[in-house]
Amino acid sequence: MKRLIFSIFALVLALPLLSQNPLNNDAANIVGDYYAIQSGNESKVRIFLAEDGTYTGQIFWVKDSVDPATGKKYGDPKNPDKSLRSVPCDQIVLFKGLKYNPGKKQWDSGKIYDPTRGIRANCTVCFAPDGRLKIRGSVMGIGETVYWKKL
Repeated sequence: MKRLIFSIFALVLALPLLSQNPLNNDAANIVGDYYAIQSGNESKVRIFLAEDGTYTGQIFWVKDSVDPATGKKYGDPKNPDKSLRSVPCDQIVLFKGLKYNPGKKQWDSGKIYDPTRGIRANCTVCFAPDGRLKIRGSVMGIGETVYWKKL
């Protein structure tokens, strides 16, 4: 009987902790690896939960990432932050700071970076009905939507 009471007590104490874990709700559905094509460039992006509780997306593979003339990986020459222009193309952080909005069932409040144009934009992300990840970037009401397939 003591074990039963102790088990129930432990479960009651643990429930609030379990409900606060982002991996126990819809927010964590975004975590994973995705295949993306932007302006004809093929890449793979890893989305992960950052230490601050927001979501970050970083490229980890780019097709044709090496300059045939030099044998070196392409950098990020259009990045508005000059200190990031030497980051290899397969290590570029595309977005960070995304927070899950359970009321809208989407991730928002983040910024996305388009390395093909060197533009930073506001970002919203959700899953399309077909299961692909729908990423919308916009600046001053003008935007673009792209879709990524989960690997």
